[in-house]
Amino acid sequence: MLLVAPAAYVALVLILRLSGKRTLSKLNAFDFIVTIAIGSTLASVITTRSLSLLEGITALGLLVGLQYLVTATSVRWKGFHRAVTAEPTVLLRNGAPLVAAMKRQRITADELEAAVRQAGGRVLQDADVVILETDGSLTGVLRSI
Repeated sequence: MLLVAPAAYVALVLILRLSGKRTLSKLNAFDFIVTIAIGSTLASVITTRSLSLLEGITALGLLVGLQYLVTATSVRWKGFHRAVTAEPTVLLRNGAPLVAAMKRQRITADELEAAVRQAGGRVLQDADVVILETDGSLTGVLRSI
């Protein structure tokens, strides 16, 4: 384990550097799942005696390669992009919460208020829109004065 763990770690860092910044970005559920799978694979390489270092590095490379293929395809074909990523959802418009959208996305009024405050507003009516982004974050856009 003292030899395999550092070797697997170095291999993973090199694979991630070669694959680009997008591989571990916080963009959508698919990216999150791949990030978890990479971590799980690395843990298996380190802790499973029956799994060779070469097999583990191959598995890590395969996961990162598949992520690269999916994201490259997503950039080129809009239909594929829609299939693997969620659409942003408007949760508040013109200072008024869109209750049905909030229920569908499981967002509370407190979370909307926090997004408005983070954008620099004080109350919901200060916001033009609050959007639930594809990565799960909330973006508040204040009304123009």
